[in-house]
Amino acid sequence: MRVIARGTLNDFVRNRVARKLQRAVKDQLDAWYAEAAKAKWKSSAELKVQYSSASIVSSERVVFNIKGNDYRLVVAINYHYQVLLIKWLGTHKEYDEIDVGKVEYEKQRYTNPSD
Repeated sequence: MRVIARGTLNDFVRNRVARKLQRAVKDQLDAWYAEAAKAKWKSSAELKVQYSSASIVSSERVVFNIKGNDYRLVVAINYHYQVLLIKWLGTHKEYDEIDVGKVEYEKQRYTNPSD
């Protein structure tokens, strides 16, 4: 699976996670990334075999639990082309405030405001 984009994960940790939690969150996201990049899911049913806790929102939208469900990762997957696009990443509390079916990637959410 081609994951777009790893930089979003790294920027989230660097700019949105408290310093004392950064290592733990980065380790969890790195582990998820490594597994997703190796995956060859042909359908959401195949994905659920590997990630039983993932929430299938639609035929292309999936939510992953990160770090014991402290964080949520929303992705869009094109199974035919084997492309996974990160749409949104945040805390569980922030997740409760979004429309998971419609949320779209916003670059400024993950960048350092001083950049």
